[in-house]
Amino acid sequence: MTLHCILFDLDGTLLDTLPDLAYALNGVLVEEGRDPLAQSVIRQTISYGAPGMVKLAFGNQQDKVEFGRRTARLREIYSEHLNEHTRLFPGMEEILRNIEARNLKWGVVTNKRRYLTLPLLERLGLLSKAACVVSGDDTTRGKPNPDPLWLACRVAEVDTCKCVYVGDAKWDIEAGRRAGMLTVAACYGYLAPDDDPREWGADRYIDQPPDLMEVLMDVLPPLTVGDPSAADVIG
Repeated sequence: MTLHCILFDLDGTLLDTLPDLAYALNGVLVEEGRDPLAQSVIRQTISYGAPGMVKLAFGNQQDKVEFGRRTARLREIYSEHLNEHTRLFPGMEEILRNIEARNLKWGVVTNKRRYLTLPLLERLGLLSKAACVVSGDDTTRGKPNPDPLWLACRVAEVDTCKCVYVGDAKWDIEAGRRAGMLTVAACYGYLAPDDDPREWGADRYIDQPPDLMEVLMDVLPPLTVGDPSAADVIG
């Protein structure tokens, strides 16, 4: 395989967004006179987006109007606190530097809505570095459909067969496989209690972000010690 681009899911894969998302959900709970939830409980539903988080907090048998209002309020609070505590997962900054030092492209394919995705990446200084950013409302069909990944490849001007997709949910791996990409399951991500990443059919599995470099070494072009950019990523 000749690798040209590494694509990442956002929440639970590239970024640890749990603190700010938990703050937003607990804000809705407190407004309605309920007790806040622990982050360890909330993280299990983040992959299901705002609707999944609201179902966790208020149950599955909600009035549709109330459910819609709570979901909208969650997104409103979150949009006001996008990056107060959100950070790259430990080790991911080095991964991105390593990718960039080899003149490879990287991008983001997420189900998060665009009006939240772009400001978040911009505030973290990542938007200008990404070759492509595809959000949940950029295609009619989202993951596990491969359409978002195909769109990312068109924007980044790379072939799907020369891409890797890294994600922390079953639908990430399914989308990547259907798109014809090498898939990597991020087992450190926001997994539900009944999730078993080993059953997702990914090509590779990583327990921590630094493990990704070991997976990619077989397909990454080598750095030469004389390359000025190599100083940050060799040794």
